[in-house]
Amino acid sequence: MTASPAGRASSAPLMGREAEPTLFEISVPGRRAYQLRTTDVPARPLTELVPAAHLAEAPVPIAEVSERDLVAHVTRLSHRQFSVDLGMYPLGSCTMKYNPKFCDAVAADPGLASVHPAAPAALTQGWLQILVELEERLCAVTGMAAATLQPAAGAAGELTGLLLMRAYHESRGDVRRRVIIPDSAHGTNPASVTLGGYEVTTVPSNDRGLVDLEALRGVLGPDVAGIMLTNPNTLGLFEEEIVEIAAAVHEVGGLLYYDGANLNAILGVVRPGDMGFDIVHMNLHKTFATPHGGGGPGAGPVAVAAHLVDFLPGPRAVREGAGYAWATPARSIGRVHGWHGNALVLARALAYIHVHGAEGLTRVAQHAVLNANWLRRRLAAILPAAHDRACMHECTLRATPLKDAYGVRALDVAKALLEEGFHAPTVYFPLIVDEALMFEPTETESPQTLEALAQAIERIAERAASDPEGLHRAPQTTPVARVDEARAARHLVATADAARP
Repeated sequence: MTASPAGRASSAPLMGREAEPTLFEISVPGRRAYQLRTTDVPARPLTELVPAAHLAEAPVPIAEVSERDLVAHVTRLSHRQFSVDLGMYPLGSCTMKYNPKFCDAVAADPGLASVHPAAPAALTQGWLQILVELEERLCAVTGMAAATLQPAAGAAGELTGLLLMRAYHESRGDVRRRVIIPDSAHGTNPASVTLGGYEVTTVPSNDRGLVDLEALRGVLGPDVAGIMLTNPNTLGLFEEEIVEIAAAVHEVGGLLYYDGANLNAILGVVRPGDMGFDIVHMNLHKTFATPHGGGGPGAGPVAVAAHLVDFLPGPRAVREGAGYAWATPARSIGRVHGWHGNALVLARALAYIHVHGAEGLTRVAQHAVLNANWLRRRLAAILPAAHDRACMHECTLRATPLKDAYGVRALDVAKALLEEGFHAPTVYFPLIVDEALMFEPTETESPQTLEALAQAIERIAERAASDPEGLHRAPQTTPVARVDEARAARHLVATADAARP
């Protein structure tokens, strides 16, 4: 019997680590997973269809399996996976929360899914209305004047924001070379700054986990293009001096960019525009509960203040008379996506907004913050908070006491949680926190699930005292035992080549 995420006993045993046969291993020559009806088109030699110079010397090795075997293989693999539909996914800073199935049903409507993006505006008025209404609601949430829906994910939104920043300064004949980021920033921030053609200047956090305002003032100057911040910050703490930060950056002519990874914490409560931000990107695949993980698809719209509207990527869907049309801003930076964004993700997000309404979106933020603070207090005796104060939607805890007493590190705790039926939290981030474990329970988890998670961590702490070596080897009851992630990232194995007969 194992503990389920809801805190009740489950009779389903955890799967062992028996190797699942690959498709190549169950392949039988001549088997097919499809059938095509016969036609009266005469067969032609392959060399008549494809020039001989482009033909391979031998057929490409592919698995030959029946439809029945293929479906069974994929289904068995799916049973070995973890998902937001299966259990809690408390990845800090990633906002992995349950995706309402109603929103999925809306996006699957053939009237939306079957429209080609190149269809003219006259034939796609419904889609343009969706895009316009989503933009208007995102601007209402953020306090911005207009937005682009093109960016395909958060990192794409970051780069778009920096390109907007560059276009704005260049339009004024202003040469700027630096962008400031805090030392607790998301790892994509410095990468985006570099891609945007700027140099990174890092500003430290103070002893309260917030941007050190005096240190910030010390690095500001006429060559600063702007600052990238998320509020609450990556430690899960609200930047209480954000108004002063905005004033200091604006005083030297810089712009404020809002990294929307943590927008879930303030949704419907406070707006980035009211804090002084000029550019705001949002992760619809986080805050608005569209599918997240596995590489996408995502959506990272970027909203801007009035003085940046003319630089937005185009074309944008706009209101025109009684209908809708495409329009490109006067000084647009151009496209940042092949078409108009990941459209079905955008439709899901608008459905989510309509389902909740203004009051419901506010409750989303309130419950997310409540859950994180409950978990912070509940685990304080085992995993103390990095900063002993109220957090927002996520709490950054430290496994330092377990490490000092038993040699059990944050990674061991995270791996052991997999055996308990929970996905692991974010580990070793932010980098400025020793043995960091960052939990973001989100608003979609019940008190019973949170209590089950807390009890699981208590059991892990007991194991740390009695069997630390066992924790170093965790997990041992999951389909895959502990892997060496660092080695895997540095030494890629081309499995497709390895599988060839």
